[in-house]
Amino acid sequence: MSAIYLPMLALVTGILGLLWGADRFVAGSAGAARNFGISPMIIGLTVVSVGTSAPEVIVSINAAMRNAAQLAVGNALGSNLANIGLVLGITALVAPIPVQKHLLREETPILLLITALAGLCLYDGFLGRGESISLGLLIVPLLILVVKYKKNHPNPEVIGEAEELPELPIGSALLWFAVGLGVLLVSAEITVWGAKSIAAYAGISELVIGLTVVAIGTSLPELAASVMSAIRGHHDIALGNILGSNLFNLMLVMTSAGAIAPVALSPDVFARDYAAMAVMTVLMVVMAALALRSSSGRISKTMGVILLAGYGFYYVLLWPAISAGQA
Repeated sequence: MSAIYLPMLALVTGILGLLWGADRFVAGSAGAARNFGISPMIIGLTVVSVGTSAPEVIVSINAAMRNAAQLAVGNALGSNLANIGLVLGITALVAPIPVQKHLLREETPILLLITALAGLCLYDGFLGRGESISLGLLIVPLLILVVKYKKNHPNPEVIGEAEELPELPIGSALLWFAVGLGVLLVSAEITVWGAKSIAAYAGISELVIGLTVVAIGTSLPELAASVMSAIRGHHDIALGNILGSNLFNLMLVMTSAGAIAPVALSPDVFARDYAAMAVMTVLMVVMAALALRSSSGRISKTMGVILLAGYGFYYVLLWPAISAGQA
């Protein structure tokens, strides 16, 4: 039994390091960008958004390089499930979330499209290099379009989130950028080693570890950011963070694994895990649409309970794979 303690400690330490490293990485990147005269809006849409997904991206790259690409795929799909079911569900319970029309009109169609494209990459049970690179490269025109659109339709809450980051001299900003990146890299190595060791000890697949423990751990920044945004009344950020994070998980986290180490996947990845993520994504969009049509215009506490229940039901589907030690 004692053989499992070190991997468990490594996993917890690695995830905590990822969270701290991501925070320093974002602060340093934003500080450097601000020193180079980049506007807070651009910083909020790019540096802050991408930086929030840094733990998942670094873990995915590290896992793929350590012949654990299934862990990386599980991390991407599991993080999206956790963002919708756990993060959005808990946030709605803390403070019902007003839905802005532009989120439903602009961001959600893009998320549904990318979710469908991710399904095309996974349906045949193989995540290849060409399709991964193609999907990943779509992030470039997407960011360009978003930045151009937001310049003409500025969002004060996105700007406010970037302005809340501390102003740093260029030397300090670059130092924190380097420290944050270094901590992310080391923490990812520790996290992947701990996750692989636990999977081997418990006799379950790396995919399941990625879908559960690692996914929830690396989703903690979204949980913290969304809950605090809801408490402070930054309504767009609470839902917008989740939409943005889920996009990056599919376009960067999942594709990093396929681009580095093309991997054959269990049929359950598409039929169970991707299908559950797609259903939860559609459910989130439907709830946002219903919220807009309601008198309150909010994702209610009842909706939050439904999302949490949906996430719990996914674990019911996943339980045979956990208990049988296979996926």
